[in-house]
Order: sequence, then structure tokens, then C-alpha cells
Amino acid sequence: MALAFLFCLGIVNFAAHKAVLESDHPLLAQTPWFFDALGGRLSLIVEFTVLLGAMILAAEGSPGWVWAYAVYSGFNGIFAWAMLTGRF
Repeated sequence: MALAFLFCLGIVNFAAHKAVLESDHPLLAQTPWFFDALGGRLSLIVEFTVLLGAMILAAEGSPGWVWAYAVYSGFNGIFAWAMLTGRF
């Protein structure tokens, strides 16, 4: 159940991340070169690595990582919403 929950959160995170990358928000112009590498895909690879790590650790019986990824997803959602609606 925890893995399914993490997977669903991962889908939401990827959708929010991709929407922010495609928004051309002025803040994105200030990111370091390594986040802009591969057209922003490097940051998506980092996002995938975080999700994969949380899923592996949750599968090994560490439920704290599910909560940590849920909090991480919450912050991602808040900041993506703020950037996409022009509040940030």
C-alpha cells in the first residue's frame, strides 16, 4: 500500500515539475546551469532518483520515508501552485 501511495505522489510530483519547467517562469532563468542541463531533464532525473530512493526504503520497511516523501510532495505542490498562478 505504501508503494502505491508513493507511486501516486510521484506522478503528481512529475506533473507539477513538468508544468513548472514548461511555464517559463522568470525564476527559472536564475537556476544554476546543471538544473538547466538537458533542457531541464536533469532535474526530472533528480526527481526520479528521490522517488526511487523513497520507494526502495519504504519497501525495506522504513515507513518514515513515506511520510518524508509526502511532506516533500506537499511542498512541491505548494511551490508549483504559487509559481503557476503568479503568486511567487
